[in-house]
Order: sequence, then structure tokens, then C-alpha cells
Amino acid sequence: MSIDSEIDITANLQIGPTTAGMVRIYVEAEGGIEIPLDFEPDEAVEIAEEIRAAAEAARAKAGGGKQGGKKKR
Repeated sequence: MSIDSEIDITANLQIGPTTAGMVRIYVEAEGGIEIPLDFEPDEAVEIAEEIRAAAEAARAKAGGGKQGGKKKR
């Protein structure tokens, strides 16, 4: 399976700070799968930037949409 393959798995995603000062991405999927992923704050910022870049690339492939909320004149 690659990142571009479609799958039929439903999952919940939660993101928040931990009491230890980390950022946790918590994935809960069908079948009782629970995956807590803890990151240093700087790593979490890098991940957020990668998600934003991927979203922009996906938007471009889909043919447009909002571009950062900027209006064209």
C-alpha cells in the first residue's frame, strides 16, 4: 500500500498537548487499534507545515479552491 492508495478504514484523530509538554497525535481505528504518537513541540510544528503543504498540493491537483483566504482582483 502506498500513501496514494484508497482504503476503507474509519479512524478518529485527536491532537493536543500532554502533561509532559509534548504534542500527542492520537489515532483510534476500527478493531480496537489505538496509536498514541508523541512529538516535541518543534517536531509538531514541522508536521503541521507538512500537512499544510500536502493540503495545498492536493487542492492544486483537484483544480483549485481557496488559496489561503486571499481574494483575486
